[in-house]
Amino acid sequence: MMIPHYWYNINVDLPKPLPPPIDPYEVDSRIALLMRILPSELIDQEFTPLRYVPIPDEVRELYERMGRPTPFRRAYGLERALGNGVKIYYKFEGALPAGSHKLNTAIPQVYYAIKDGAKEVVTETGAGQWGLAVSLAAALLSVKATVFMTKNSYLNKAQRVLFMRTYGADVYPSPSELTSFGREALKTKPDHPGSLGLAITEAIEFTLMGEGRKYIPGSVLGFVVLHQTVIGQEVLQQMPEEPNLVIGCVGGGSNFSGFSFPMIGAKLRNEGFEKTRFLAVESRVAPKLTSGRYMYDFPDTGGLLPMVKMLTLGHDYVPPPTHAAGLRYHGAAPSLSMLVKEGVVEARAYGQEEVMEAARIFARTEGIIPAPESAHAIKAAIDEAKRMPKGSVIFFNLSGHGLLDVDAYSNTR
Repeated sequence: MMIPHYWYNINVDLPKPLPPPIDPYEVDSRIALLMRILPSELIDQEFTPLRYVPIPDEVRELYERMGRPTPFRRAYGLERALGNGVKIYYKFEGALPAGSHKLNTAIPQVYYAIKDGAKEVVTETGAGQWGLAVSLAAALLSVKATVFMTKNSYLNKAQRVLFMRTYGADVYPSPSELTSFGREALKTKPDHPGSLGLAITEAIEFTLMGEGRKYIPGSVLGFVVLHQTVIGQEVLQQMPEEPNLVIGCVGGGSNFSGFSFPMIGAKLRNEGFEKTRFLAVESRVAPKLTSGRYMYDFPDTGGLLPMVKMLTLGHDYVPPPTHAAGLRYHGAAPSLSMLVKEGVVEARAYGQEEVMEAARIFARTEGIIPAPESAHAIKAAIDEAKRMPKGSVIFFNLSGHGLLDVDAYSNTR
């Protein structure tokens, strides 16, 4: 099969128009700020009216060099262990060199930043998958990368910090002493574990502190979701049959959305997938889909970005530390939030221990150590398979491997 030539924009097919970002202040426009810190092409993609957005040839070439298309496999070992005749397929984004799906948007974002003359890209990261992907993309395209990593993950995922630096990135724990927001957080709470919202705020402030810098986000915004649809576009070519159920884990929403949106879009256009359910799975420590409010909120803790309408726990929410640090985010992508509110997508939250038990089952039946975030989708697949009739078909996205998540598996029996 070939690497797709287009990303898919679900906003064109949503049940109703997506509420636009808003400026909360009369002065110091946050939308104007966004236009200063982001590559210009990303702004255009955020508001594009096109259903299909062309992938630049240079980006497709790097996708291919990095290992796209990724494998779409049947989980025969897991099926045998469950023993009820349900067929389970998974897309393995962990086959990419950075170990997760995050490279799908890191490459085009760094590419567009360089086209705008950037000498440095700045970003945030939770568990480190996004930071590692940005570090790799920056190395491939010969530009500097600076990463603000939530402090709990910085301390517990030393291997990802090491490999980000191996690729040439500067990595700082967040909250840090480098920014005013970081210093204030440390003053208020010296043992602050960090949050993704705070790391975003620090990354934006740092971007504004120097010349030649562009900020690139890892999730939530529409263009991030757009780039990730390369996953689902490939699945449309790879799948041997239509599924009864499609599952993905949710932090900010780009993984689930990238995997499922091409299929959801087809369903919304009455072009297939009529029998298919879509299930988004989150961590119980950050349950925005199952317990959040649908409202306008800031994507970052400091309120530097425009407000977007989404399911949110509040931008000042600080989730407790968890193995699945990539899911410790207070909100969800606006497009995914709308689909949950409209009943197109179902949502479920799981606790840490039951998820890690599912991860161990998958490792022992399929041979792959899954990322703790991805293991939420595995847990849902196992639970759903046990109550679905024989012959049913499940797809899930294995968004990353867990080979660098030693802390998460330290108590594995």
